Amino acid sequence: MTLHPTLARVTDRIIEKSKASRQRYLDLMAREGDRHGDREFLSCSNLAHGFAAALEDKTAISTGRGPNLGIVTAYNDMLSAHQPYGRYPEAMKLYAREVGATAQVAGGVPAMCDGVTQGQDGMELSLFSRDAIALGTAVALSHAMFDGMALLGICDKIVPGLLIGALRFGHLPAVFVPGGPMPSGLPNKEKQKVRQLYAEGKATRADLLESESKSYHSPGTCTFYGTANSNQMMMELMGLHVPGASFIPPNTPLRSALTREAVHRLAAIGRKGTDHRPLCQVVDEKAIINAAVGLLATGGSTNHAIHLPAMARAAGVLLDWQDLDELSSVVPLLARVYPNGAGDVNHFHAAGGIAYVTRELLDAGLIHGDTLTIAAGGMAAYATEPTILEDRLVWQPAPAESGDDSMLRPVAAPFQPDGGMRLVQGNLGRATFKTSAVDRERWTIEAPARVFDTQEAVTAAFKAGELDRDVIVVVRFQGPRANGMPELHKLTPALGVLQDRGFKVALVTDGRMSGASGKVPAAIHVTPEALGGGPLAQVRDGDVIRLCAHQGTLEVLTDLAGRAPAEAPPAGEGMGRELFAMFRHHADSAECGGSAMLALGGL
Repeated sequence: MTLHPTLARVTDRIIEKSKASRQRYLDLMAREGDRHGDREFLSCSNLAHGFAAALEDKTAISTGRGPNLGIVTAYNDMLSAHQPYGRYPEAMKLYAREVGATAQVAGGVPAMCDGVTQGQDGMELSLFSRDAIALGTAVALSHAMFDGMALLGICDKIVPGLLIGALRFGHLPAVFVPGGPMPSGLPNKEKQKVRQLYAEGKATRADLLESESKSYHSPGTCTFYGTANSNQMMMELMGLHVPGASFIPPNTPLRSALTREAVHRLAAIGRKGTDHRPLCQVVDEKAIINAAVGLLATGGSTNHAIHLPAMARAAGVLLDWQDLDELSSVVPLLARVYPNGAGDVNHFHAAGGIAYVTRELLDAGLIHGDTLTIAAGGMAAYATEPTILEDRLVWQPAPAESGDDSMLRPVAAPFQPDGGMRLVQGNLGRATFKTSAVDRERWTIEAPARVFDTQEAVTAAFKAGELDRDVIVVVRFQGPRANGMPELHKLTPALGVLQDRGFKVALVTDGRMSGASGKVPAAIHVTPEALGGGPLAQVRDGDVIRLCAHQGTLEVLTDLAGRAPAEAPPAGEGMGRELFAMFRHHADSAECGGSAMLALGGL
């Protein structure tokens, strides 16, 4: 199929504007491959320290008999998604020996759960945990003992952080090894109903806790289509998973077989293997675009409007919101997964899942089929589904038709003709609007502003009945430099209640709303942020704001000229937030990825 002309044009533009930075990156990877591509450059003392505890693999590692694979793990047993990783390293070492390789845990990285910190002080560490994870990945791999990287991570900032760190070691091959989703729990509409009842004071805390516990109830990734599951989809579309690995449940024979295949494949694509595929060549401009298209086609997390540019920068690729907006204009929405629909990722997978979406996009010329992937079959391999047949792991073609057209549809009959992630811009700056979750009649809201500096103040005003009217809620000083850009998902139930009461409601903020963004129209990630002179700092209660996804506008209809900006509240202390002051002080804009590390590193 011929490549769609818009996709081709955006690709060419990204390649052109990234030419210098991409070449610098590839030159660095070539030098690193020459300098650190073989353990033989290490001294005997270096090596002895490196395999001293590898009791069963000392001879193989010391003699260079086969590739040595470095496992970077984000295991902890507080995150349901990461709890299954506890037993992965020992199994992966056995799988490596089956093909003459060895494996060592190179290091661990932190992994926080936004579901636990949502609305709490700890959420202000969330975005910058991605930088900490990238730094931890670099520390783990800095021992230069490894011929390949097995990356164990799933959730929100963890996959982007692992990939950013691993890309600085891109002369090595890399495979992401997922863990799979938990079984479906309480139906999502019931969970959402209890949340709104609680926000209205019509349900008790015990009622809410019971509901939430039925939703998040066992090992595995949370089943709504938020940032964690969007991560898994993007790793497939970038070609960094074993095909079809994303949504197979944990602790099943198929899950184990896919992990085994990941180890075998990583051993084969190393520098000493038969099919060398270094990470720096897999993650290129086309791979980044494929991930973006997959995000748009499935209605994925708005967090990736921040993470994807950051991951791209680590590979020398320059991606911005204009690129995402143009891609969104031609990429049809093929999936409606909660919070954009009724079913969760288990239902999505059963209906055809990523394999179906990949096949549809390939056939329509909406993703690049000629990219290098870790799979031998290239991108076409990701249009197949894994299964165990006669005790063997095999792949079968994606289903010809969707198993549930209320959740998954073909390109010829999509839910909507565009991908549902719009750039809105005007005299208040540039922002992201996730239209795929919002009814079309709510894409334009014009109403007086009510301005807040904290989400707690919004909640208090809601409970006092002060927001029972048409209103655009402005929550400012929530950007990367102000307080680490926390998610404001705690506001969703209250704003949803106001909308259900018949009011015209929208949110405008320089903070985030995450992959759990719901039915209320929202201009999020507003850039420039309020701290440091962004126009949001000049908005006052009663100023009329117009937000329109149809026209791509975000503007205040009041003349702000000469109006002094509001003073930002002081940065929070406690919960370790003061330790992240350097990250806040040096962070770049949300559109560039909201990273201090990348900015200071000259990337």
